[in-house]
This record gives sequence, structure tokens and C-alpha cells, in this order.
Amino acid sequence: MNTLYYGDNLEILRKYIKDESVDLIYLDPPFKSNTDYNLLFKEPNGKPSQAQITAFEDTWHWTQETERTYQAIVESAPAKVIEMMQAFRNFVGLNDMMAYLTMMCIRLVELHRVLAPTGSIYLHCDPTASHYLKLVMDTIFGKKNFRNEILWHYRKWPSGQWQFQRNHDVILFFSKTDSKERVFNQVDLMERTASTLKRFGKHRIVSGHDDSGKRVPSAMLEEESLGVPLDDVWDIGRVPPIKQLFPTQKPEKLLSRIIRASSNENQVILDPFCGCGTAIVEAQKLRRQWLGIDITCLATNLIKGRLRDMFGMESGKDYLVECEPKDLTGARELAQSDRYQFQWWALSLIHAKPYAEKKKGADTGIDGYLYFSDEKGAYKTAIVQVKSGNVSVKDVRDLSHVVTREHAEMGVLLTLNTPTAAMKKEAAGMGFYESKHFRREYPKFQLITIDQLLGGAKPLTPPVFRIYRQAQQAESEQLDLAE
Repeated sequence: MNTLYYGDNLEILRKYIKDESVDLIYLDPPFKSNTDYNLLFKEPNGKPSQAQITAFEDTWHWTQETERTYQAIVESAPAKVIEMMQAFRNFVGLNDMMAYLTMMCIRLVELHRVLAPTGSIYLHCDPTASHYLKLVMDTIFGKKNFRNEILWHYRKWPSGQWQFQRNHDVILFFSKTDSKERVFNQVDLMERTASTLKRFGKHRIVSGHDDSGKRVPSAMLEEESLGVPLDDVWDIGRVPPIKQLFPTQKPEKLLSRIIRASSNENQVILDPFCGCGTAIVEAQKLRRQWLGIDITCLATNLIKGRLRDMFGMESGKDYLVECEPKDLTGARELAQSDRYQFQWWALSLIHAKPYAEKKKGADTGIDGYLYFSDEKGAYKTAIVQVKSGNVSVKDVRDLSHVVTREHAEMGVLLTLNTPTAAMKKEAAGMGFYESKHFRREYPKFQLITIDQLLGGAKPLTPPVFRIYRQAQQAESEQLDLAE
């Protein structure tokens, strides 16, 4: 079944993905651009939110963990891969680039394992590291299985640097083997000029023999041209920032072309760095099976929303979600391993927008916002806090103070542990928020446990706004794109 995994893709690949079970791999890993990318939220009025969250930090350093990963390559990888990485270590040195190549190498070894003999892999990168990655791919997948270095060409505003404007990314296309059975479909044939049509559009037709057996001369007949095969320079526009759902989002047209070219219906597509899930969306449109992996709850939550918006798909019903907490034990494990991921995951259960960075600083008392509609053209706010440790009546009073300070209408406290009787009494004493539009009262302060959320409980509010930029619903004609 289609599956979305939360976690480190190296661990997911080793634990869940079987040998030679994937027909096409597309990966768009961080490029080592030394940039922090923020997840794109919106305010209820549709404008971009000023409070952004760092989705991932595209920065790599040589650390003890990197050294352990390098040693794992030396201990388990094929000999030629070990020799290549040792050469890189001597030439590149123990720096950020070597850390990046080490991270990529051990994952590419696993991706080679899971790729079917008739399958293909497309590695998306940019010129800062593409020349190194080409050598890594040559070594792991074999030089004879190199198919193309695709240049994705696009336009953007001039940078003003003292050099030519860089307006392309590199996509390294390799197959698992050189088997004639490997999947490759001619798609998106190029436009034809008159001279090209003359060459590709006319075929010599032999008319055969007459009744006496005398050969009839052949004739040149006009036939509909099959077109000109696509070359390795693709002019496809980038996703405009105002329409992006996620930093570094790639256009659907780009992923559609890759998927149609190197897979058939019902085959399995894997994206181990799935980000906002464009590869997953296109695989779904094109009737492929898919597997997506991402290391942040921010990304997996965005993908769930995108699948819901575009296809009406719900997790647990139309596709699986693995490695996210499914019970209280899993929630406690996530809280212990990564407090911020736990916080973001808990907020996602009520569709609240995360607030503030995962960095040290002044505590605002706000972990998230829940926006709801109570009258036409306006929205109201509920302040959300998430507590993964012990809780007391002080937490209720503190959040109540924040609600008053922020002029919010309501407060919601999500707790991993069970609230005390004193907490429930204090919360009940806060009174009610009265909705004039819906002619209903809602508790002004609400206590909800993670266990209750896992059981389907939600805050009692008027209709809630979506907090991510909403994806457009998939059009029915897009389901017939397969060649």
C-alpha cells in the first residue's frame, strides 16, 4: 500500500524497504548550499505568515556521527566504494563537502539495493556537488549504467554576481542494469520544424506486387510523424515563491516527465527526501504506487494535507503512515528522542500552526496557533501549548496569562500526562467563548491529552482554517497523462 514514512531515510530503507522492490527512485537531497529553508505557512487572510519555521538546515559538518558513518561504509560497502571514499577523504579532506558525500554515499548504497533490475534512479543536485556525486553514482551503479546528465533549465532574477547567471540544476539519470527490459518511455516529444518533419514524418512504403507478380515500385507517402525524442536539456519553469508549499519545491511538470519516462502504471516510485511530496502527488496522478520518506513531522504533515486537498485521501484509510506515534507509548518515545518533533506532531493532530524556531531564546509561552472562523471575513485565535512532561495547575494559569496578553479568544493545552483535578477545575473556571455567529458557547480554556487526540478528540471551536498553503485540487484530466 502507498506509504509515507517519518524518520531518517537510512534507517527506513534498512528496516522497511525490501531488496529490488522499487521500480523508480527520484531523490532531491539537500545540495549543501549552506542555507536554512523555512516552511511556508499562511495567515487566515491568505497572506504569508511572518512567523516561519526552519524546515531543514542545508548545512553539513564533519562530526563524530559523520566519522561513524564513514566507518560503516568502510566496514560494509563494496570494495570499489570503499576505495572511492578513501580517495575522496584524501583529496577533499575532512570538511563540509566530505560530510555531505559521506551522508549521500551510504544512502545511495541502500538505494541501489532496493532498486529493481529494470529500474532507474534520478538524482537531483546542483553544480556545487554534482561532479562529486557523478563519481559516487558511477562507482555504486556502474559507469555503463549512466544514461543522462539532464539539465533542468529555468529562469530567475539576475543575481548581480561577477559571473554568468546560474539557471540550471543537474539530474543524474542511471539505470540499475543495462537490460533491454528496463522501463523507458518516450514522452513529451519535441516540437517539429518543417525540415525535421520531412526527416521524421515521411516513410518509404513498398506497395508490393500486382496480380501477375510483377513488382510495383515503392512510393513516398506522407504519414503522421511520431515526433522527435526529447533531449537532455529541459526548459521547465520553477514554482514561483508565492505558490510554493515548501522551500526548494520542484514543479509538477518536471516530476511528471520523470515518472512517465521511467515507470509504468502500478509500478512503485520511491522518494527518500520527499519534502512537500511533489513526486508522491505526481505518482498518485499517474496511477503509480509510491513510498515517501522525510525526517521532519513538518514535511509529513504538509504531505498529508496536500493528499487530502488534491485527492480527498486520508491517512490510515487511503495510505499508510509509518513511524509516527500511533499510541501513547510511541508518543512518549518521540517526546524523549526529539522534543520539537513531538511538539510539531502534537500540533498537527489538531491542525494548529507551529510557532517559533527550534532555537534557544525567550519563551513566549506559545507553541502554536489555531485559527477559526466565527464571522464572514474575520478569524479568531486560540493559543496552543504542548507539554510532554509533568503538568500542574500552574501551567493552566500561565497559558491563561498568555491568552490575555495576546488578546486571543481561547487557550488549548495539549498534555502527554493526565491533567490533575486542580487543573481541570482551574480550566473550567475560565468560562466560555460565546460565538454569536454559531449561537453556541465553547470552553475558553481546553485541556486535551495526547491519548484523547489519538482517540479522535479535537478542540471544541468553530470551523478551523488550514495553516499550510493549500494545494489545488487535482483535475480529472490529469489522471490520463501516461504515455
